[in-house]
Amino acid sequence: MQSSAALRGGPLAAAKHSGAPRCRRVTRVTRAVAEELKTVPFQANADHLQKWSNVSWRNYTALQQPSYPDQEEVDKACAEIASFPPLVFAGECRTLQERLAKCATGDAFILQGGDCAEAFSQFNANRIRDLFRLILQMSVVMMFGGGVPVVKLGRLAGQFAKPRSAPMEDKDGLSLPSYRGDIINGPEFTEAARVPDPWRLVRAYNQSAATLNLLRGFATGGYAGLDRVTKWNLDFMANSGEGKAYTDLARRVDEAISFMNACGLDMNSSVMKETEFYVSHECLLMNYEEALTREDSTTGLWYGCSGHFLWCGERTRQLDNAHVEYLRGIGNPIGVKVSDKMDPSELVALIATLNPENTPGRLAVIVRMGAKKLREKLPTLIEAVQQAGQVVAWVCDPMHGNTEEVQGYKTRRYDNIKAEVEAFFDVHEECGSVPGGIHLEMTGDNVTECIGGGACVSELDLSSRYHTHCDPRLNAEQALEMAFYVASRLRQRRERIQQEKESKGKSVMLY
Repeated sequence: MQSSAALRGGPLAAAKHSGAPRCRRVTRVTRAVAEELKTVPFQANADHLQKWSNVSWRNYTALQQPSYPDQEEVDKACAEIASFPPLVFAGECRTLQERLAKCATGDAFILQGGDCAEAFSQFNANRIRDLFRLILQMSVVMMFGGGVPVVKLGRLAGQFAKPRSAPMEDKDGLSLPSYRGDIINGPEFTEAARVPDPWRLVRAYNQSAATLNLLRGFATGGYAGLDRVTKWNLDFMANSGEGKAYTDLARRVDEAISFMNACGLDMNSSVMKETEFYVSHECLLMNYEEALTREDSTTGLWYGCSGHFLWCGERTRQLDNAHVEYLRGIGNPIGVKVSDKMDPSELVALIATLNPENTPGRLAVIVRMGAKKLREKLPTLIEAVQQAGQVVAWVCDPMHGNTEEVQGYKTRRYDNIKAEVEAFFDVHEECGSVPGGIHLEMTGDNVTECIGGGACVSELDLSSRYHTHCDPRLNAEQALEMAFYVASRLRQRRERIQQEKESKGKSVMLY
């Protein structure tokens, strides 16, 4: 498989919780490790690959897999996908790994966001464009305010399958198989819709290919150029508080670009006209992932070519199960989601399995706990990883630990989401570690699925524009509001580090 260019492109709000355990500030510096960047996570002849193959996951228990009624049809559908071109390329994954390595040291920041689950019925160019545009807006806010590059990861072109807490769903006295995402079965509560259909795998591939084609066009065709920053606003946000704040920031960016132009900077360079954009999804449906696993002719490594970045969920991260077995051998940058249930020693063992050569940019640990539990549990996880000398990018998922039911709707409160992000930054500051990114379920649509924020969505508004058929998402205004908050914390962190450097420099001069 040939590689190709990637899709280019305040003060603390609350006092520390005195009752939460504090991790010791470990002076180990990961920056020195990250300076020796590797283009691949390991070599094709690495020791840990001796018993690994692209199909070795079949020898392990695979949780959260559908029960298809006809295995022969599954084999036919997967064979068809295996004959198709890869959706992404090894070279793109290697470039992403280099970008993520900087997120582990604080020299960049991850913005990962998109739908809870992509849907066949909601697939259209405008929705893809609006989410892409929202991610661009958020990244500009974070870069301009935080002063670091932003690695843009969309939950797109593959985020179809969803893990379920129960295999069956009960409604009005009827029990049917749970909805597991459009790649498996339908959301309609009927017996016919809930039967797993393997040919949905092929439809998911085709939708992913079309999505990637559009994203590549947006990323490299001029739409994402910084000279268009004032034109990215979503129409329904024109008069909102966050929309106006973005417009003000966009004008400042325009002024900076005009100044650089006057200084002789080439306004037609790729830096100004293009952007890097990558796609990600949960590595869940193993037959689909295997069908898109390809050997790279340049390095001899196998890559999961269904997406640039694949992650293992909280329900499928067992060391002796199929998902970890598969992920440990592919060359992609990968992630693992952890909750408050994760034991520190277990996390260290899991990191060692998934990133055996401790390669910067290889692994992100995505934390989903809820604000209170995060303050209690995250410090011990960080300390264990620091003591083991492991290099990871820490990412905050403030969505999944804050889900509740209100008036029959599954929802999340913006204040709780923000509280977890705030706790994430606070804990890393206390531990002397690096907050590397944020992972959001969000949409560019004007929905009313999460309560609160500047959008002022109330409990009574939930029925107005509740369009998700899975988990609730931040709307564009709420997501942009979050971007401004993250930018303020990144700026605060940058200023604190600069002050420490200046103070250290003065101490050396005095000595």
